[in-house]
Order: sequence, then C-alpha cells, then structure tokens
Amino acid sequence: MNAPATTIQERYAGAVMNTFGPPALALVRGAGAHVWDADGREYVDLLGGIAVNSLGHAHPALVEAVTTQLSTLGHVSNFFATEPQVALAEQLLGLLGWSDGRVFLSNSGAEANEAALKLTRRTGRTRLVAAEGSFHGRTMGALALTSKAAYREPFVPLPGEVTFVPYDDVAALEAAVDDTVAAVVLEPVQGEAGVVVPSPDYLAAAQRIARGSGALLWLDEVQTGIGRTGAWFAHHHLEGVEPDVVTLAKGLGGGMPVGATVARGPAGALLQPGNHGTTFGGNPVAAAAALAVLRTIEADDLLGAAVARGEQLAAVLRGQVGVVEVTGAGLMRGAELDGPYAAEVVAAGRSAGFILNATGPSRLRFVPPLVISAADLDALDAALPAILDAARAAVAHTNPETTR
Repeated sequence: MNAPATTIQERYAGAVMNTFGPPALALVRGAGAHVWDADGREYVDLLGGIAVNSLGHAHPALVEAVTTQLSTLGHVSNFFATEPQVALAEQLLGLLGWSDGRVFLSNSGAEANEAALKLTRRTGRTRLVAAEGSFHGRTMGALALTSKAAYREPFVPLPGEVTFVPYDDVAALEAAVDDTVAAVVLEPVQGEAGVVVPSPDYLAAAQRIARGSGALLWLDEVQTGIGRTGAWFAHHHLEGVEPDVVTLAKGLGGGMPVGATVARGPAGALLQPGNHGTTFGGNPVAAAAALAVLRTIEADDLLGAAVARGEQLAAVLRGQVGVVEVTGAGLMRGAELDGPYAAEVVAAGRSAGFILNATGPSRLRFVPPLVISAADLDALDAALPAILDAARAAVAHTNPETTR
C-alpha cells in the first residue's frame, strides 16, 4: 500500500536538497499517458517527465528490455564493450544517416553537452556562440552555454568564452562568428524558452556562417530529438541542414538515464583516449532501454502519431479563449496566454486531473508521451475552458488590479 502523498512530501522536505522547491505531487504509478498520485488520483500527463517519457509509463517493450538486460548483464564499465552499447551507437548513426560518425554515450543531456563542449576545445579554438533564450543544462560547462541569468549568475565565473546572440537573428549570428569560434550551438526549437521556433531558413544560415569561419555547427536536440517533433530529429524537417555535432537525451531512454553526443567526419575523431570518460555512460541496461524506444517508435509509427496528435493538440490550444499563439511541431507545443497566469493554469490543471507545465509567466509547454491518445486530448479540450477560467479567477482574487 502506498504512503499518503502528504507523508511522502513531508519526508522529501526532510531528506532531499531543496533544489526544486516543494514537489506539487507525490506520484506512485503510471500507465501510458496517465499517472496516479499517492492518494490514488489519476492525471493525464502532458509533461511526460519534461519530454522524456516518449513511450509513456510502464510500456511493455521498455519494461521487457530493461528486465531482460538487467538479468543478463547490468554494468561492466567502459573498459569493456557490450552489444547494446554498440547497437545503440550504430542505430543513432543510421537514423542520422552518418556513415562517418561516432557516438559518445552518457547519462543525461547536460552530460551530452559537456562532452560536446570538450570536443569543441579539441579544435584548438575556445570561443562559442550560443543563443539568447537557450537552455543546455546545469553542469558548469553546459550552464556556460545557457543564457538565463537566474541560472548563471550564482555560479560565475563560468568556463569558456561564450557570446550570446538573439535567437533567429541571422545578422547577429553573422556578426558574432569569426575564425576564433569553435562552434555555433543552437537548439532547433528552444524548449525551456517555451517552444520557440525559428524561421525556416535560420539553421541553414547558421550552417553557412559556421562553415564559412571553420566553426562546427552543434545542434542540441536533447529535447527536440527522438520523434518529439514528428521526425527523428527536428533538423530533419529542414532540407540541407547537416550539423557536425548533435546532442541527445530525454526521449532517447524513455525514462532511463541516457545521453548521446554524436559527431561526424573530422569532429567525430576529436576526442581520443584520455580526453573524456564516464563510468555509467553506455551502460547496457540504459542502452537496451534506448534501443527499445527506437524500435518501438519505428514499429508503432510513433513519428506519424506525433504528427497526428500534435496537430490535434495544436487545434485544441488554438480553440481556447485566452490563447493568443500556438507554436511548435509534433508533440512539442507552446501556448502563449493573454496574461501572466500560466502558473495558475498549471495549478488549476492539477485540480482537474491534468499535469501541465509553465515555462514563463504567460507561456505553457506541452510535451506529452508520443503514445498519448486522441481521447486524452479530447478530454483536455473539454476541460481547458474551465481550467483557464479558474486560473484567471485565481489571479483576479489574489491581484484585483490585473482585472481593472
């Protein structure tokens, strides 16, 4: 029998570092795109562990892969090779179409970006150009590439020489990149900024600018990759965009911790023995989980499902009073509200049985499992008007000035 939610949350406060603030819920079980809290209440999960649970919760293919691998070979370190590790690297290269690529497997998106950052140093250059609004992780190197002042300022000085330019501004990028730049680092769609989509020609221009100065083009697909936007990688929506480095995590493991740094051509040979390492990265259990995710996405056409359900979700959002903009592709959608009440929408959503996410005062992000059903989104459509009304009423009650 599960402990009551209040008990778990009280224990959390007494034992876990306060890096995330008080948890909103204590969750104990999941199935598909639904989760249950310790009090037995059911929710439709529209956050998916922050774009991680690509197959939802307790997917049979993922459970079987992890169970089988753990009962066979759980961990051996990178002094040795294992079949899942090699097969995963091969599969990722095949999906990217890179016959001359190499893969470094790690445990998270931040670690994937740390490896890529070290890789860029092996070019002999030290400058990087990143975008305002970017998020690349919380470790010191990844944080150096993350623009949000609230994340960065408590930890300065940060490593590296990073120049931030406005996202989707080709002229600013062109002015910042010269022959001292090791890499241009961009998200194909900015996730933590609220699902910000650049102009269709932006990444192609970034590639041209980087190549013109001998810099690498590094695309952070930690959130956008592995089917999230309806393609294996978000840059695959754009003809002719061929990055030198791609970083992956989140949906790759379907809930198991795995990240990947993939580099092609000369960039794939920049890290040599002794330059980088990991104890757990490429662990056969995590690799087996990732392989199960990739195989299930392909077998069940979850790329097609992401497109279809994503279009349904976008239509649901566009039909709501108070939603003034909907962005994104596939099952990665942002919704801009007509006022700063996104946090209240998240709270009202929980009360109505939906797990929602706010990325800013007036911005919502939707990154549900790729297996979410049409019925789940119909339920959201039916519930959202009352959720939005409740959120606006909560704001009016606490701050009457906002309604005048």
